[in-house]
Amino acid sequence: MIDYLNRCKWLLVLLCWVSTPVSASSSLAQMEQFLTGMQSLQASFEQSVLDPQQQLAARSQGVFYMQRPGRFRWDYSEPDEQQIIADGRQIWLLDPELEQVSVQSQSSALQGTPAMFLIGGDPVEKHFEVVDIGDSQGFAWVELIPRDKESQFIRVLLAFHDNLLQRMEMTDTFGQVTRFQFYDIQQNPTLKPSLFVFERPAYYDLYER
Repeated sequence: MIDYLNRCKWLLVLLCWVSTPVSASSSLAQMEQFLTGMQSLQASFEQSVLDPQQQLAARSQGVFYMQRPGRFRWDYSEPDEQQIIADGRQIWLLDPELEQVSVQSQSSALQGTPAMFLIGGDPVEKHFEVVDIGDSQGFAWVELIPRDKESQFIRVLLAFHDNLLQRMEMTDTFGQVTRFQFYDIQQNPTLKPSLFVFERPAYYDLYER
């Protein structure tokens, strides 16, 4: 269950620092510009997980796709192949190594995560307290504090540059931190609907959560 939730955590902290200056617009303005008019997104990503002692526990990479309303897909390529597909109603986790599939209600799995406004289009303030924490390391930073007391996370940090989301860092209630770095970002690409349709291999075990 913990591994499943970790895989569903959203988005990125860069592992190599960018030295170019931040845009003159504020962090909140960059976030608003990023969200306004966005219907789809595609990006490569690197993900790292730090334990409560801030030691590296896991690292992975792959490609991320998002289509509003309500759909996304993570294709993990390293260190192991896995897929996570949100089809608008459910989230499917495919693990080829274990030959199994896990499925969970999308609304409950994404409760208190940035995915709620990224794929749904709700105002950020509906689900989070939003704090502009200014410029650092060449990025404009925003802190999101979930309003839902049952959220798996206590804070989310978003980093923007040139009105694009470049990093995300999520801290859960156990003190574990999940960081993402996005690159090769494409905003509003044309994505095939089949990307968000899950078909379970007949011989894979199914676990409903």
